[in-house]
Amino acid sequence: MNGKRRKFSAAFKAKVALEALKERESPAELSKRFEVHPNMISKWKQEFVENSCL
Repeated sequence: MNGKRRKFSAAFKAKVALEALKERESPAELSKRFEVHPNMISKWKQEFVENSCL
């Protein structure tokens, strides 16, 4: 590990969350494509759903 934390923009998190909600790819495939841990995708997806006005 390089020991540096990466900061992701709200727009990037929303983009990843929307892709996860589409369920066209598995979390593992999304994590490879966006180069983030699958747990982060799950977290961002949950936050997106909780904060959206449905």
